Amino acid sequence: MGERIKRITVPAIRAMKGSSRIAMLTGYDYPTAKALDAAGTDIILVGDSLGMVVLGYPDTLSVTMDDMLHHTRAVARGVERSLVVGDMPWLSYHVSHEETILNAGAFIRAGAQAVKIEGGKPARIATVAALRDAEIPVMGHVGLTPQSFHALGGFRLQGKGSDEAKRLIDEATALSEAGCFALVLECVPAELAAFITERIAIPTIGIGAGPACDGQVLVLHDLLGLYDGHTPKFVRQYAHLRVEMEKAIRGYIDDVREGKFPDVGSESFHVGGDEELKRLYATVLESPADPSKE
Repeated sequence: MGERIKRITVPAIRAMKGSSRIAMLTGYDYPTAKALDAAGTDIILVGDSLGMVVLGYPDTLSVTMDDMLHHTRAVARGVERSLVVGDMPWLSYHVSHEETILNAGAFIRAGAQAVKIEGGKPARIATVAALRDAEIPVMGHVGLTPQSFHALGGFRLQGKGSDEAKRLIDEATALSEAGCFALVLECVPAELAAFITERIAIPTIGIGAGPACDGQVLVLHDLLGLYDGHTPKFVRQYAHLRVEMEKAIRGYIDDVREGKFPDVGSESFHVGGDEELKRLYATVLESPADPSKE
């Protein structure tokens, strides 16, 4: 028997604070989850970014609970080691605590080990506490919170001024004290992210927040060069698979149109030799006509 794979847990992620960098990526389907898991990804976030990079929505606000649960189940089926976190979509946790707990519980039933929610206002702190009391682990998210882009005035750097910086420090501290096991810092100055990382007891995971965070996260389609929309400044593309995909597809189309695919040898099936083929033809020719077709 092979060696049993040790599953990454919420306490294991907390324990990585200050000792090991956390690698987190988004994942949305079974084959991608298997690749992320096999490569050693610590956390797979089933992000609501799937609305834009997978489903073609104009923003993340269009994503529903049904969308998220469908993709969470697919990811969970492909994972043996990574921690799976479900991204709670807009209006799934901006409601009563009872409904929020039921929505978060649906993610756990779908195979996630934790959920992520955005924001650090007092109402959100109370939400984290309610989920903690229901024994559902929560990852926090402050800075640029995409579900709030209308209120924020668009996708822009957060925490530039002293008042904004203090607000984010207070929110990060409150989320840590409320029971979050990790905190995403998105699109904030590197110096502010470093200060927050040093100040709070839980791991910080940065996206556009500089190198001092305890971990990093990117949208997988940005990393692989699969998404043809806007690529943020903080993204490093490790591949350009969209170009490779189009090249492969064009090659297939050309071969089909030129009669080069499939070939008659290795890509086709055959009966056992010329004599067998002659007997087959003879059988067809000697068969009586079907009266229904006359």
